[in-house]
Amino acid sequence: MESTALLLAATFNAGTVLAIAALGLLINEKAGIVNLGAEGMMLCAALAGFAAVVHTGSTALGFLAGMGAGALLAAIFGVLVIWLNTNQYATGLALSLFGAGFSAFAGTSYVQHKLPEQVVFAIPVLSDIPFLGAALFRHHPTVYACVALALGLVWFLYRSRAGLVLRSVGESPESAHALGYPVRRIRLLAVVAGGALCGAAGAYVSTVYTPLWVEGMIAGKGWIALALTTFATWRPARVLLGAYLFGGVTMLQFHLQGMGVQLPSQFLTMLPYLATIVVLVLISRNPTWIRVNMPGSLGKPFHPGT
Repeated sequence: MESTALLLAATFNAGTVLAIAALGLLINEKAGIVNLGAEGMMLCAALAGFAAVVHTGSTALGFLAGMGAGALLAAIFGVLVIWLNTNQYATGLALSLFGAGFSAFAGTSYVQHKLPEQVVFAIPVLSDIPFLGAALFRHHPTVYACVALALGLVWFLYRSRAGLVLRSVGESPESAHALGYPVRRIRLLAVVAGGALCGAAGAYVSTVYTPLWVEGMIAGKGWIALALTTFATWRPARVLLGAYLFGGVTMLQFHLQGMGVQLPSQFLTMLPYLATIVVLVLISRNPTWIRVNMPGSLGKPFHPGT
């Protein structure tokens, strides 16, 4: 029972990283923009967050620094693809490569640093419940904020006027433009908001999830978050469930190793990525399902007046 509770707790921690980043990318894609630079943004944000905590001792400032780094890189990406009409896919890949290289170069001096000892979080009374306490009520506040974010995004996209405008920009930017909405500005705001969430996910990795800095520590989580948006057919609640599914697969490899299961370590390490590929293949078998849920202008440039 105890090992199962610990596995569930680790699943929520690992899934939170993916969920926050994927929700940010979902906002981008609801506005019609595909940002393949999540991995690079998360790496730079992880470094920025870690450096901020090293110099200030404040995890909150670390999160703000990470979100700021993610938002800045996303804003640069947004200007390039929204105003200069560069190819979204090529620009996103360039951002990902830039983030990986820059974070490796700038983070050299932080490899040996250690963060202050973290406060242990626990919800009073609930954390003492057998099994459920260890599994659900002893997490960092970011885990619970992630769930609230997903629920808030459901309300925003499907119950608010601003969410309706955002979705209309993603579905038919020409129609939104004809109605007088500033399509480019709305898309830029969506891209920056998505970048800030990717930045928060990166900062969470380096300051809470694994409080240290090493080169390439995001380890493909940005790409899995990108795949999650398709896996969830662009629905926030499904993103959350998918993130916990992949988080559970990620943690399962360590759980199996601890139980002494005799499997090659390479096979266990590739389980999260294998699960990503399998799920995408299964979803792709029904292209109509994806076409119905996918924003109509996803990945396409917008040219006012055409």
